[in-house]
Amino acid sequence: MKTQKIIYWVTTTIIFLMEGVMPALTSQTEMAKEGIRHLGYPQYFGNVLVVFKVLGALVLIIPGLPKKLKEFAYAGFVFDFLFASISYFCVEGMVGAAFFPLVFLVILYFSYRSYEKLQAGK
Repeated sequence: MKTQKIIYWVTTTIIFLMEGVMPALTSQTEMAKEGIRHLGYPQYFGNVLVVFKVLGALVLIIPGLPKKLKEFAYAGFVFDFLFASISYFCVEGMVGAAFFPLVFLVILYFSYRSYEKLQAGK
């Protein structure tokens, strides 16, 4: 059980930092705005995406929230990572940036699996 807690907190903290903290701090930079434009999305989409990323990251990191709420956050991040990867593949082709979101999808998977195991052990 201790190993599962460590895996959960390490992987969830990585997701929290990359999907909650980083977008909150960098979303209004010109580089971030250009990234959204480059992929063909309107500016408002980037703003909405940041709000949902921050909320989802908070749901994952705050202990004691309802399981259904956490599952919705996990599902939202799965869609986020998959569609980010698809967007890069469509616009830029087979480049490293297209695979980067899939790395975080794997990290998210380990966070979710450890969360499920911790819930089953209660």
